[in-house]
Formats: sequence, structure tokens, C-alpha cells
Amino acid sequence: MSVSGSGDGGGDVENRDDNMDGFSFGFGFGSKRKTVASQGSGSSNKTPEETDSRPGDYASSDRYTMDYPSRGLCVVINNKNFDRSTGMNTRNGTDVDAAAAIKTFTSLGYVVKVANDLTVSQMEDLLYSVSQEDHGRCASFVCVMLSHGEEGVIYGTDGLLELKTLTGFFRGDRCRSLVGKPKLFFIQACRGSGLDSGTSLETDSVADQSPERIPVEADFLYVYSTAPGYYSWRNSGNGSWFIQALCQMLQRHSAELELIQIMTRVNRMVARDFQSSSTLPGYSDKKQIPCIVSMLTKDFYFKL
Repeated sequence: MSVSGSGDGGGDVENRDDNMDGFSFGFGFGSKRKTVASQGSGSSNKTPEETDSRPGDYASSDRYTMDYPSRGLCVVINNKNFDRSTGMNTRNGTDVDAAAAIKTFTSLGYVVKVANDLTVSQMEDLLYSVSQEDHGRCASFVCVMLSHGEEGVIYGTDGLLELKTLTGFFRGDRCRSLVGKPKLFFIQACRGSGLDSGTSLETDSVADQSPERIPVEADFLYVYSTAPGYYSWRNSGNGSWFIQALCQMLQRHSAELELIQIMTRVNRMVARDFQSSSTLPGYSDKKQIPCIVSMLTKDFYFKL
């Protein structure tokens, strides 16, 4: 399917129909592995970093518990209009994405909160405030971000900030009521200035009685609209390719498939069903592939 669109990024190109959504959201995490002393009197050939630790009760279930009074909160940040000083164009079509996200996550049982055209400080204040709420009666948390972006950052209407600043509010050591629960972030924005021209396809535990500890970065899922380094396409009439595919696949498969399986189908739909059409030289017949970054530790099913 040939679709025209524009991109969401720094240096937004707005065409007749297809626009590009920003630059990239690079997400890097430093790793610090806990050193565990070897057990028993015998010597070990393993270095401290290689020493095995005992699995805790956290791994005792392979599926996230959804049997809570509330499915959870879904925050939709929809940034369409930007200050002239940012150099960012209006993100035409983003309201279609926002409406689709509202409809989809409401149907999945989430309480949806929408915020339009937020400044950098307003984005920080909103998500910090949400992270400080009591999510004890909630099974999960969802955030959908629709904006321009560059590598590692996302735009407010007056500037940019690091994406990890916003997601970091929900780390296990900062948002205790969501510890051990899935925190899902869906990000529609560019991840660079690269254009994907596509290519042809040829077919031929042991119980632990001590208090349980888990990594503070555990139980996050980040689904980016595009791969690192590439533009993300948005149609001014139909919305972005990614959000269209995300909402369609969630509505179609949430009753029976696990979340990563659904996201794989989102990847396939975006990769196979969309292709840019532009009046600008060099911007037609381009492709896109979303990117799934998972720190989930269990299977996630929307159904109970």
C-alpha cells in the first residue's frame, strides 16, 4: 500500500500528505551486575561477574497478574503545535493518532488521560505527578507519546528533553506502586534522519526466603515507531503508520495473543503495508520498521 506522509523530527519535512515524525529515541542503560560470593568451601573458576545467583520468587509465575480492580492509567501526550523557536512544523494528522489511541486503550479497560501541546516542563510535571500517584489497585501503566524527536530526546512545544528523564520517573526505586507491574511506552517520533528505501524479498527455581529484589529498570516495554537513525512517517489525513498499525493490531488480537506477539504483528504491518508517496525528490517509496525494546520479565496478556 502506498501512503503519503511526513515525519516527526527535528527538520520536519511536510509534504502534500506524508510527513516525517522527528528523530530518534535512543535508549541506553548502564549495567551494573551484582557480585555474588561463591557458595561452599570449594574454589570457583568463575569471576565475580560470572558467579551465578539463585533465582527468586519473582520468576515463579510466567504471566503478569491482571486481576486488579483497574487495568490501569493510560496517558496520551499529543504535541501538535510548536513554538517557532524550535524550528518544528505542525504535526498534522496527530489528532487522528490521539483519537485512535484513546478509543483503543479505553476499549482495553484503561482510564485514559489526554494532554495536548505540552511544554517541556509540563511534560515533566505531568509524568512525575502520575508516577507519584498510588497505582496499587492498577495492573499496569501505559504512556503514548506523539511528538517530534531526535536521538535520545523528545520535543515539548518549546524545546526538547531526554526521553529517559520522563520514563525514569517510573523506575522501581521511584514509583513503588508499579514495582513488578508492566509499564508500557509507545513512542511516535523520528529516531534520526535516515530514509529506508527497502529491499526485495525472495521466498524459497530454588525458593528464596530473603526479601525479593528486582532491577529498577525491570518490567518496562518501549515500542518505538521506527528503528534507530530513521525517520518515522505520519500521514496528514490518516495519522502515523505506527499508531494506525498499533491500534488495529491491539483491537484485533488483544483477546488472544501475548503483547510481544501483537507487537510483532505491528512490525509486520508497518513494514509490509506502508510505503511513502511524496512530491519531494527522494522521499517517495520509503519504508519503515518499528522497534521493540523489552525489559518485561513475564508474558503480558490483556485478558484476565
